[in-house]
Amino acid sequence: MTDEKVALQHYVREGREAVLWKVEGLSEYDLRRPMTPTGTNVLGVVKHLATMELGYFGDVFGRPSGIPTPWMEPGAEFNADLWAAADESSAWVLDLYHRACAHADTTIDALELDSRGSVPWWPSGGVTLHRILVHMIQETGRHAGHLDIVRELIDGAVGRGPRNDNMTTDDQQQWRDHRDRLERIAREA
Repeated sequence: MTDEKVALQHYVREGREAVLWKVEGLSEYDLRRPMTPTGTNVLGVVKHLATMELGYFGDVFGRPSGIPTPWMEPGAEFNADLWAAADESSAWVLDLYHRACAHADTTIDALELDSRGSVPWWPSGGVTLHRILVHMIQETGRHAGHLDIVRELIDGAVGRGPRNDNMTTDDQQQWRDHRDRLERIAREA
């Protein structure tokens, strides 16, 4: 990949694929189940990322998607972009993510890396498509990491994706022994 925009878009898409793989095969309950003290849950992370794709690749560049995001309006429930309401099915949230990513890709394809936009909630305000691509690679990667941990807590599934699990072994006993060893080291320290 010698074209910088193509390379950046590749990494955005790779992150999206990892996010979607973490959703596969989970029940409606497991998708929504809060797995941390702050309520982190799989479906909420996907909804949040859809919201970020819509905002950063839509509104920031004057290319609104027309997809409503009432959870981002003043007066919305607390942290509403990070959990799915009872009437927001998993199919709906996943469709939202796919539509948001498609809208983002349309913006990326239409603009040059030095195209200017404005992020009102950032101190500097002005940005380029290049900076937003880098930001969304980081944003998606960060949240894909959250999903890695949450998914492992739910059902033990680990790795980057179905074609590349990036795990050194699939021997569960070896992992248990490794974890137990690390626990002993932590207690001794």
